[in-house]
Amino acid sequence: MTLVSEAVANSTMQNPDETTTMVLFYRRYVLLGLLACWAVGLGHAGPALAASGKVHVLIIDGQNNHNWRAMTPPMKAELERSGRFTVDVATTPGPKVPQSAWDAFRPDFSKYDVVLSNYNGEPWPAEVRKALEDYVTKGGGLAIIHAANNAFPDWTAFNEMIGLGWRDSHFGDRLTIDEAGKVVRTVKGEGPGAGHGPPHAFKVAVRSPDHPITPGMPAQWMHAKDELYPGQGGPAEHMEILATAYSDKAKGGTGTNEPMIWVIPYGKGRVFTTVMGHAMGDDTTAIRCVGFRTVMLRGTEWAATGQVTIPIPDDFPTASQVRLGGSGD
Repeated sequence: MTLVSEAVANSTMQNPDETTTMVLFYRRYVLLGLLACWAVGLGHAGPALAASGKVHVLIIDGQNNHNWRAMTPPMKAELERSGRFTVDVATTPGPKVPQSAWDAFRPDFSKYDVVLSNYNGEPWPAEVRKALEDYVTKGGGLAIIHAANNAFPDWTAFNEMIGLGWRDSHFGDRLTIDEAGKVVRTVKGEGPGAGHGPPHAFKVAVRSPDHPITPGMPAQWMHAKDELYPGQGGPAEHMEILATAYSDKAKGGTGTNEPMIWVIPYGKGRVFTTVMGHAMGDDTTAIRCVGFRTVMLRGTEWAATGQVTIPIPDDFPTASQVRLGGSGD
C-alpha cells in the first residue's frame, strides 16, 4: 500500500467526512505523476520517435564535390536495414539554378529526430539556415558525413555546430591528439589548413571508449580506403573527440593524430560528425566499410536520442583487417 492510499484508508476510518477530499488528492497525485513521466519521456525523443518508436531521419543531398548520388541510396538502405530508422530524403536544387527553385526548398525539420547531411554546395536560403539552427537548438539531432563538413564556411552557427570543417589555416583553431593522448589546440594562423593525401586504408584509434557511440569497438580498427582529412579548422568548442587516425607524412599527411569522429552539444541538440565516407566516381569502398557503416548508424542514433541501442556487428573491422559489406543499396 502506498503512503497516499494508506492515508486515505486511515482517514476513512477516523473521519468519513474527509474521505472525498483525500480521494481527490490521491487522484490528482497519480495524474501529476503520470504527466511528469510522460513529459520526461518526450524530453528525450523527437516527435517522430515519440509516435513510432523508430528514429525518423531526413537525409539532405543534392550538391557535393563527391558522388552524392552513389552515397545516399546505400546509406539510406543501411539505416533502414538496421530496423531502427525510417528515412526520407530531401534533395536540394542543383547548382546555378533559378532562385525560384531555392524558394521551393523548405524542408520541415520538425518532422524528424535527426537530419543527416550529405550536402556540400551552394548556401541554403536564410530561412532554411535559421530553421536548422532553431531545430538543433531546441533538441534536434544533426549528423555530418565526410564532405558535408566542407560546406557553409560563412554560416557562423553551422561552424559552431560542426566544430571543425574543411577550412584554411586562418579560419579557426585546429585540434589534434598527441602521442600521450592529450588534446592539442593549434591557434588559427598556425599549422596546415585542411587537405588530404591519396586515399588509403588507415587505422582508427578510439579515444573516448565510454561515449555511447563507441563501447564495444576495438581500441584500434582498420578503416577501408578513404580520404584522411587533416588540418580541419573552426571554433572547435565543446568538442569531444571519439576517434582519431594517424595522418602519415608518407601519405601526404601531417604526422599527427587527426580527429575522425567527434560530437558537440548545441543548445538542447546533439551534433555528430565523421569525416570518413569518401565516394568519388564509382568507388564506394569507404562507405562499404563495416566500421564506417556502424559509426554512421550509432552516431545518427545518438544524435537523435542521446543513447545507442544498435550493436557492434560480429564482422566489425579488427586492428589488422578491413571488413567490407555488400555494395548493393
